[in-house]
Amino acid sequence: MADIAVKRTVPRRPGCAPPSGGDAQLSNSLFNMSTSPNARSEPRAPVQLPQESSDETILAAGYPSAWSPRRPLKADMRLVKQDSEADEPEVLAKSNMTVADINTKSVHNEENGNRRDQQDTQNGRKDARDGSDHLHRDHVKDAWKAGGVRFAPLRIPFTRRLQTTAVFLHCISMATLVSLFWFTCANPLTWPILIPYLIHLSISSAALDGSLAYRSEWLRSLPLWTLFANYFPMKLHKTHDLSPSKRYIIGYHPHGIISHGAWSAFATNSLGFSEKFPGITNSLLTLDSNFRLPFYRDWILAMGIRSVSKESIRNILSKGGPYNDGRGRAVTIVIGGARESLEAEPGTLRLILKSRKGFVKMALRTGADLVPVIGFGENDIYDQLSPRSHPMVHKLQMLVLRLFKFTIPAVYGRGLLNYDVGLLPYRRPVNIVVGKPIEIQESHGAQPSQEDIDRYHDLYIDEVERLFETYKSQFSLEKLELQII
Repeated sequence: MADIAVKRTVPRRPGCAPPSGGDAQLSNSLFNMSTSPNARSEPRAPVQLPQESSDETILAAGYPSAWSPRRPLKADMRLVKQDSEADEPEVLAKSNMTVADINTKSVHNEENGNRRDQQDTQNGRKDARDGSDHLHRDHVKDAWKAGGVRFAPLRIPFTRRLQTTAVFLHCISMATLVSLFWFTCANPLTWPILIPYLIHLSISSAALDGSLAYRSEWLRSLPLWTLFANYFPMKLHKTHDLSPSKRYIIGYHPHGIISHGAWSAFATNSLGFSEKFPGITNSLLTLDSNFRLPFYRDWILAMGIRSVSKESIRNILSKGGPYNDGRGRAVTIVIGGARESLEAEPGTLRLILKSRKGFVKMALRTGADLVPVIGFGENDIYDQLSPRSHPMVHKLQMLVLRLFKFTIPAVYGRGLLNYDVGLLPYRRPVNIVVGKPIEIQESHGAQPSQEDIDRYHDLYIDEVERLFETYKSQFSLEKLELQII
């Protein structure tokens, strides 16, 4: 049976004599060893092949034939070369060519990979398009294409799918909750609950009174937000302590498209703000118009978000806290606002800051120290149509901004199941660095002078520039330039 199996499996070249004598016995004995029931449990002893080994002997020893259509392995090449040194120079030439091709291709791929990593690092966006680590890059490499769109493969780890789902749920939260409200309006069965809710909505001042009554630490600490932060991933870096006996106005830069970094660092506990700055109760501030959206209003109130109006800032920084006078509290303002979102492009850091002095005036009135924060990578997680290359689109966006106090950037990112089309952010790292507090001398209710406002505003800009220059190299952003406009 062994001889029949060998002859049927192995093609023989013309002019090659079949095995005989000692070679045939060696072939049969080795073949029986490899096909015995205990072959897998017993370790195979090294086989010493004669100088004039035949193809049957090589196959019986467990090695593929030299004429196998697949790519030769190192063991194949060693045996084929040994056999070819005697009387098969054409096989040796063919084998050497195959090895050379493989080695050349491997070196070429390695050089391309090193060159790509070096170029991405210099641009400050290593693995920018395809992900934040080599694992994600492997997944993108295995993606299958349809119509020029790369779709995610099925073998992605389940944890990464959960991270994508968490980001997706956050991105659709506003649309989902507002749609749910209109559904309840269309359903008469919900009217007995809806009518009292609308009355409460019309008279509530929770977004302005500074009480933080609806704030839920349980909701802010859900594992959902850890998945959200690990998607990019995001990290919060502390450079100085914040004293619980003071008030703070934290300025976050840049705005980006949706300020995902500000949400993760200051609206949730996923990055450990409470552990890094104990005794500080921080509230992220947003446009007052967001609190006019039913159901969504209650969601962001529970996340501790409040209005960015002057009344809200004054109440938060003058009430509550361990001393019941606002000390130990902080508010986070994305200072650039909607206007700055139109400047958010990968590889850039343009801040709308020269004309923004209202936060300095509020700091002087409340005695709150100013704390600059830079989110390195915030602008990289989305692409958008550049205002310089699409001036008509930019004019339309500015018109919407003047009329409605918000605008809609022409953005695009990745999708839920693909890497090229959609409104989800890319997997690109965001490092949020909290800078040194700037001590403010309170004006005790008096109107701050323009001289004081300008002086502290200049100090704030200087600290932003120092923070940027100090930490940009740490995150491989040497070529990134800060522009304050």
